[in-house]
Formats: sequence, structure tokens, C-alpha cells
Amino acid sequence: MWKILFLVLVFFVSGCSTNIKQNDTERGYHLDKSKISKSQDARMRHLIIHYTAVDDSESLELLTRGQVSAHYLIPSRPEFINGKPVVLQLVPEGKRAWHAGVSDWGNRSSINDTSIGIEIVNKGFTEDMLGEATWYPFSENQTYTLSLLAKDIVGRNNIPPENVIGHSDISPLRKSDPGPLFPWKKLAELGIGAWPDEYTVKKYLAGRSLGLPSSVSSIQNILSQYGYSKIPQSGVLDFETRKTISSFQMHFRPNDISGNPDAETESIAKALLEKYKGIESSIL
Repeated sequence: MWKILFLVLVFFVSGCSTNIKQNDTERGYHLDKSKISKSQDARMRHLIIHYTAVDDSESLELLTRGQVSAHYLIPSRPEFINGKPVVLQLVPEGKRAWHAGVSDWGNRSSINDTSIGIEIVNKGFTEDMLGEATWYPFSENQTYTLSLLAKDIVGRNNIPPENVIGHSDISPLRKSDPGPLFPWKKLAELGIGAWPDEYTVKKYLAGRSLGLPSSVSSIQNILSQYGYSKIPQSGVLDFETRKTISSFQMHFRPNDISGNPDAETESIAKALLEKYKGIESSIL
């Protein structure tokens, strides 16, 4: 009987020791990881996409020695090793990178605290003397590299599609990246980020022409519910409202980013709200 109790005691002690071992001598205390709380979730809730607006060397200089940073940098021409593209990790995911600045999405602000930032080397845009912008496309290798990286990040952190967004989405009054040529639809087809279902957009269009003016207050309300929480709720097409609508259009309707509230923009926003927030709007 005593032998059995002794063996049980030895087993219990040895079992505990498997939970209390690594680095205990370095810490000065024992850490038992055998019990895990169910009351927890991922700290990272957003994936933010940027362009650098400068070339490779300046991008790396700014992001490693300047006052801004990002978790990852995708070069203009990603190197491939054994058929796999090389991504530069500049900040560990467990640490906060300084990429979002003053920012809001949904009920959260200071998005640096809850996000992973990816910078892509891209010139962004140039303007002519009349103020007309020429945007620069992303290469196929950059898009491919981004798709692999983003899919991995989203999967590991359980980031929902509507929280895979651009810098212009979280800071529409200040930022325009990643711009209207960024392949949001292609990424969504690969399971990365949000995109509206075409049949739902048509449902909300209800036969209206795409460019038919829409209610400013309606679009302000819908965009606020979707995530653009700082858009005014005044019913007035002021500077802030137009810039926010333009940012939404850059993401989901890039062929026209004028910031005008039209039937197509409203219908896309309603389709997204239904698909990702479960909120069905009235058709008209």
C-alpha cells in the first residue's frame, strides 16, 4: 500500500515538474502553465495595408531609422528563394509598430494597439499641374507575396474580413494609401478581406442608375455602421464626409473616387453591411 502511495506521489510531483521547468532558474520564480483561462482572445484585430510612396532604399531607411515603422515590408521586386518570396519583418508581431497614427475603425481608436501593418513599396501617385492624379500599380509579384503573408496573418490571428483594411480606411482625412489600384477584389477572392456580393448590390440598386445622387445622411449612417465611425452624421456633404466617401470608394468602387454620394456607393455599402454585420437595410 505504501509503495503505491509513493509511486502516485512521485508521478504527481514529476507531472507538476513538466509544467514548471523552462527558464525558471533565470526568472527566480516558478511558472505553472498547466491551467488556461477561456476568457481571452487575439490581441491583433486588424490588418492594415499601406504603400510607402518612396523607393526601396528610402522605404527601408524610413521604416527602420525614422519615426514610423511597420511589421512587414514588401519590396518593389521581392526576391525569391527556392520559389518562395522574401518578406522583410521589421517589427515582431507581438510588439506595436507605428504605422497607423491617428486612426479609428468601428468602436476602436489608436489602431496601432490592435493591428499588424504591412507596407508595400509603391510610389502611390503623382499629380499634374491641374491636380489630376496618376496612380502607380502594384506588381504581380508584390500581390502574390502579399496574398501569402496576409492569408497567414489573418488565419493565425482570426482577423475578420471587414478588419482587413487600408490606411485610408482608418484615417480617411489624412491618408490615401493603398490607393484605388490596390487589388482588394482579387485578395477577397483568395479569402483575404471583404468584398460585396454582386447580387446583393443589385438588390439594393433596385433598378436605379449607378450615378443617381443618393441621400447624404443615408450614406453617412451606413458607412458609420460599417466601420467609418468618424464620418459626420449631419446630412451635409462637407469636406469630412466627401473624403470618407472617397476612401470607401477607393476600396470598393475604384473606378470613381470623386466622393459623391451616389446609388452605387450606397448599394455597395448596404451590401457590405448585410454580409459582414448582419444588418439588412431597406431597399430604398
